[in-house]
Amino acid sequence: MIDLGISKLALIGVVALVVIGPERLPRVARTVGALLGKAQRYVAEVKAEVNRTIELEELKRMKESVERTAREVESQVSSTAADFEREWSEVTAGLSNASTGAASAAPDLSSIGTPLYPEYRRPKKNFRLKRQAIPQWYKARAGVRTRALSGAARVARYRPKLPSR
Repeated sequence: MIDLGISKLALIGVVALVVIGPERLPRVARTVGALLGKAQRYVAEVKAEVNRTIELEELKRMKESVERTAREVESQVSSTAADFEREWSEVTAGLSNASTGAASAAPDLSSIGTPLYPEYRRPKKNFRLKRQAIPQWYKARAGVRTRALSGAARVARYRPKLPSR
């Protein structure tokens, strides 16, 4: 990159002041700044696009590897399932042939009985829910206290009134 130090920037500023003149220098500086800003934004957009492309390629490679692994697992599971089915059919074929002679020796499972579960008991009613179910107008008429009062507020509320003279 271009190495611009303070001394080089000062030299460029003095040359620009002499060549352009003090009247047009601020306008030219704004224009140059705007152009530099646009160039920086363009470079940033290009960098971001390149990064997105690289990430997209990485994701495609990861997707292909995951799909390949899934196909391998699927083939292993299907071969294992086929082996299991074959072995199961061999074992059950041997049992079905032997079950004709040994049917009377099997234990009677109906004599075991059903398990006993505890009887359902309804839970006790929740006192707070029951109090909440009473309407506000009834509470006000019956004198049910719904808000806590401080000691000073209670004295002020229930102090006997003095007879007026």
